[in-house]
Amino acid sequence: MSTDFRFDWTAGYASRRSPLFARNIVSTSHPLAAQAGLRVMQAGGNAVDAAIAAAACMTLVEPCSNGLGSDAFCILWDGRQLYGLNASGPAPAAWTPGFFEGRAMPRRGWGSVTVPGAVGGWVALSERFGRLPFADLMQPAIEIAERGYAVPPIVQGKWAMAAALQELTTQPGFAQAFLPHGCAPAVGELFRFEAAARSLKLIAASRGEAFYRGEIAQALARFARDTGGALTEADLAGYRPEWVTPLAKDFAGHTLHEIPPNGQGIAAQMALGLLAHCDVAAHAVDSPEAQHLMIEAMKLAFADVYRFVAEPAAMAVSPAQLLDDGYLAERAKQIDPRRAQVFGAGNPVKGGTIYLTAADESGMMVSFIQSNYMGFGSGLVLPGYGVSLQNRGHCFTLEAGHPNQVAPGKRPFHTIIPAFLTKDGAPVMSFGVMGGNMQPQGHLQTLVRMLCYGQNPQAACDAPRWRFNEGLSINIEPHMPAATIEALRARGHEIGDIHDSYQDFGAGQFIWRLGDPGVDGYVAASDPRRDGAAVGW
Repeated sequence: MSTDFRFDWTAGYASRRSPLFARNIVSTSHPLAAQAGLRVMQAGGNAVDAAIAAAACMTLVEPCSNGLGSDAFCILWDGRQLYGLNASGPAPAAWTPGFFEGRAMPRRGWGSVTVPGAVGGWVALSERFGRLPFADLMQPAIEIAERGYAVPPIVQGKWAMAAALQELTTQPGFAQAFLPHGCAPAVGELFRFEAAARSLKLIAASRGEAFYRGEIAQALARFARDTGGALTEADLAGYRPEWVTPLAKDFAGHTLHEIPPNGQGIAAQMALGLLAHCDVAAHAVDSPEAQHLMIEAMKLAFADVYRFVAEPAAMAVSPAQLLDDGYLAERAKQIDPRRAQVFGAGNPVKGGTIYLTAADESGMMVSFIQSNYMGFGSGLVLPGYGVSLQNRGHCFTLEAGHPNQVAPGKRPFHTIIPAFLTKDGAPVMSFGVMGGNMQPQGHLQTLVRMLCYGQNPQAACDAPRWRFNEGLSINIEPHMPAATIEALRARGHEIGDIHDSYQDFGAGQFIWRLGDPGVDGYVAASDPRRDGAAVGW
């Protein structure tokens, strides 16, 4: 191996998997999607082609987490430099604060649907970096939609829980699309989604135009008019994804890159910046001392992010101010190593998501994430076209003057965050973790394990995690050492039922570059918390 970073390949946990070594890799939370990505690579495609093909398949095989009406984000290394893509959509033009007067932002239904950005993101990536014709990338997903697939256990469990929620099942189009025989499919049952195949064919033939300015857009606007929505053809036609420069923050000799606001990736960077002043590596990896420091740093970061982060034009402070080393050093002084605290925001002013990653032997690496937000998103599904719509509008606030207050054409605060790691300007790892506000928490915990303790990516992926909720409340996975759990409780952390099956501790995919990708290749890790798979050759 030509890399100068050495992992402990013997470290492991109860859920241990073997890492994958290969020169071309696709890692996703469903094997069929990973195989689809590998299939297009073997047909001459690159890592971007593979990521798009896998993303299209994921809308079918994990519909509880994403769909054709999702939003998406991407960070990629093209072999020379890093690029970021924000494919999240804005609020409809009708969404003034007065549109929601007297109500909280809805969780489901049309009041939660912003313009879907994922399809536009696929097209933008293909046009700028892809090698194969865009239509070819849709073929694996079209085949899955038409022929069907056997529903796996973890997806089925999420599906069944959603099928018990009246707020979803009463939404137009939901039961028709996702409740065959009036209920969720059973484990191993064949699920076909021919309506989605129709949309995928239109998207393939038009390079996405049908979704925003053609047949699908017209059907979406008509569906909204008929069922009480505000989304219009003009809202869809005006949408374009945005190319952005990823934010950078140094930690432990490496640099973490995240998509800038309107996303929450900056929370992981802030937490690492806080830990840089706490010497976390002086404590054992699974010790209560190390875990406590990470929890408190994450809480401090969230306090600022929830107060200040929104659409960039609406923010009163800049990302640079939030990431300033001097500011983070002062904030870190608030961490008490002996007790848990509730933190407020500081003053930085001076004076059921899916994640996938792909890498190829040319050196291209892609970190990609897309999501419907809450399970099955808004619950709305376009009849005859299988477009299930996200509920990202729920992330807006109606609080007057807040930077994330709803407004026409404004993008809401976003939780989905792809990540990328470099060292001295060279690519090291594309990675991500799924699950609402668990995502920056997962970035923090896995990076600390790898960079401070030398745990290999699969061990860091398998290791037990905690999840901060609010106040002093956290949840912890049951395979965390019992002594650590009790010591955290003694520090004042309010720990929920460690056997609560409804807690989501995230699931991640990781691809680490070992040197020259055409010679040394990569090592990939895939999370056991979902039906994850990394494939390669």
